[in-house]
Amino acid sequence: MCGIGGIVYKPGATLRDDATLARFASALAHRGPDGIKIERLGRADLIHARLSIIDLEGGDQPIHAGPAAMIANGEIYNDPVIRTKIGNDHYTTGSDCESALRLWQRDTRDFALHLRGMYAIAIYDADHDTLVLTRDPFGIKPLYIAELTDGIAFASEAAPLIAAGLVPPGIDTVKRAELLQLQFTTGSPTIFPGITRLLPGENLHIQSGSITNRTRQSPLPAGPVEQIDEETALTRLDSALMDSVRVHERADVPFGLFLSGGIDSSTVLAAMSRLRREAGQGAPLLAWTATFDTNNIANESEHAARLAKAAGAIHEIVHVTREDFWRHLPAIAGCMDDPVADYAIIPTWLLARRARESATVVLSGEGGDELFAGYGRYRRALRPWWRGGRKMRHKGIFDGLDILRPEPTHWRTGLATTERSIINAPTRLAALQAADIAEWLPNDLLLKLDRCLMDHGLEGRTPLLDPAVASAIWRLPDTLRIRDGKGKYLLRRWLERELPDSHPFAPKQGFTVPVGEWIAQESARLAPLIASQPSIAAIADPDRVRSLFRDVHTRKTGPAAWTLLFYALWHRIHLEGADRNGDVFETLSSR
Repeated sequence: MCGIGGIVYKPGATLRDDATLARFASALAHRGPDGIKIERLGRADLIHARLSIIDLEGGDQPIHAGPAAMIANGEIYNDPVIRTKIGNDHYTTGSDCESALRLWQRDTRDFALHLRGMYAIAIYDADHDTLVLTRDPFGIKPLYIAELTDGIAFASEAAPLIAAGLVPPGIDTVKRAELLQLQFTTGSPTIFPGITRLLPGENLHIQSGSITNRTRQSPLPAGPVEQIDEETALTRLDSALMDSVRVHERADVPFGLFLSGGIDSSTVLAAMSRLRREAGQGAPLLAWTATFDTNNIANESEHAARLAKAAGAIHEIVHVTREDFWRHLPAIAGCMDDPVADYAIIPTWLLARRARESATVVLSGEGGDELFAGYGRYRRALRPWWRGGRKMRHKGIFDGLDILRPEPTHWRTGLATTERSIINAPTRLAALQAADIAEWLPNDLLLKLDRCLMDHGLEGRTPLLDPAVASAIWRLPDTLRIRDGKGKYLLRRWLERELPDSHPFAPKQGFTVPVGEWIAQESARLAPLIASQPSIAAIADPDRVRSLFRDVHTRKTGPAAWTLLFYALWHRIHLEGADRNGDVFETLSSR
């Protein structure tokens, strides 16, 4: 796991100076604390910040193949299989990422079709002045580009492109409206004008500093619904899950698990525990769970502790307090350069900080709700309107509050475009899931995981988001996805057999963070600070903002107040240059 960046220049363009490249590399350094390398090859500059996971001694990048060089951020889980097919004598390192380069030598543009993993890859061929950029189909690993007057720059994060002076800071008002209403942004354009994301599964071909071709690979198998019985489906799921967790555990460094106590992380825990039983040995299984200093929200930490004990894991509960919230929220907003106002960034960042003391890799259950149809919004969207049915995300955070000016009107356009584009899903339910997999998953959940973990030099892996798992379950009948009003039916059945103590069919308390309660406790102090921020005054009526923060106890006002607080901090740090190391009040007060 690493950070990558670079610039490929147009003919006749003057190459950027060393100071620019140094700023670029410095802004990527947190992603790769084990070393930074800058290399100029032909008409390209390549930057790699390394976090050593596999081949600790010999896996430095760029990795070369004649006139070509590759830098990569990710893990290639089928590297052993590819090495066997290509022949290990063609390799120069033990790095799993080298298989991407060897496949490129063999297949050129189609090389990514053979990769199983999470990755953002750049391969530059100096002889042909050609750059290939590619991102994994689920969008687990991020990749951004900026089209410049003198070429194209790319990076694992948006912020280094700004820090290097390649793109000026600014705000896209359309994406800002999306962020405020959805708490994330959709599609390729980011909130920074001039910086775009490679879409999940996108392959970009750049010749002499200009984009010449784009292709895209779907993470989901095509085809109609399969007629399959439950036992056969369970057997197939078991094989896919165990294989996926097995390859996701491959590392030359300590690893563990983020365990919420929910179905998804409990599934990963059960599989990891079984692998150790089958092997008869292995390193201790480490697990971390977040809990909060309040009695007013659901607390799954005791349930998680019981599961960890049943699975034989060494378990630690990380207490997230209101003091943590006020002290560390600027640092958390600071790591979210591509902003996500999902309050789960708070426990994720704090869990990552603690886990990094004992491990370099953590597995998590991200993707389970999307692949296995866990969200209640899917069930609501399938109902007729007269039974309470409504489309997903039909209302924004600020709808009906009369706070923003002007009232956002087109904030759902990106989502609607994606929803209309999904035409080959096997069922209507699967189409709803596919929309989430295309937008919510990469642009909220996975982005949050990437930034919060990489801020501490920690790699996150998501074994439920794997081609083998998707192939096993995507075309199943809806009756194996939802039954008796509960989603994730087949996954619950598997977990019931594998880890009975999880009680997967019992009502779950869910997961939340008491941000509304914490904000309410400091509302008198916070209200004038937020209302006076230039970033907030530009979008909202200050009197209405102050009123909002004095009344954050409802289901509507709490999320709105949290979103404004996050946006104010994010803007202070990423657009106004404030230090991310102060507490909330210091950051908002400093000028």
